[in-house]
Amino acid sequence: MKKNDFIVLGCVILILLPFFVSESVYSFYKTFNAEHGMIMSFLKFGILSTFGECIGLRISAGVYNRKGFGMIPRAIVWGILGMGISMAMTIFANGVPAFLKTMGMENAMTVMGEALSWQKVFVAFCISVGMNTIFAPVFMTLHKITDTHILSHGGTLAGFFTPIQMGEIMANLNWRVQWNFVFKKTIPFFWYPAHTITFLLPGDMRVLFAALLGVALGILLAIATHKK
Repeated sequence: MKKNDFIVLGCVILILLPFFVSESVYSFYKTFNAEHGMIMSFLKFGILSTFGECIGLRISAGVYNRKGFGMIPRAIVWGILGMGISMAMTIFANGVPAFLKTMGMENAMTVMGEALSWQKVFVAFCISVGMNTIFAPVFMTLHKITDTHILSHGGTLAGFFTPIQMGEIMANLNWRVQWNFVFKKTIPFFWYPAHTITFLLPGDMRVLFAALLGVALGILLAIATHKK
């Protein structure tokens, strides 16, 4: 570990410590999170997933930030995507059990509110598979497009707010890496089981856990970016 690694680790501890040692800070967080879910989704993903990408850059290039990386534009994108993830979690958490009920699982709509059981794990797994099969590929491709847009404009805010050349970027994406690594490996082997755990958690903890997983997602996508 280098000096910068210890500095980053120290900053993370200082930021998180108040939530563990101060009841008032933790109570404020719980109240604000309950009353302003989308704002918190933006902040959680904007901070944690961007931090994940910084870690990914540290792994691949030896630094947490560099010219052209565009940390602030990335944080904005992650915040917006985080709101989309929160919406998708609500849709699939309600829609998949309703679908399972039409397929003959009569208690699919109620089992998620009950104690842990194999039926509850099965429903949570189905929700995860549904969300990550239908929503995740679109989400990951959109993130890749915005990432390419940020890099092509030197990571500047001014460049970030210029029109995205969607067709040109999509035509030049490395679809081999996108399919062989991002879709074919991370979705079934990481995201299916990871989000199964997410949907087994109480509703008010799911977005936070998903945001923490966003750190892992940032690392995986950053590695994919630098993968040849």
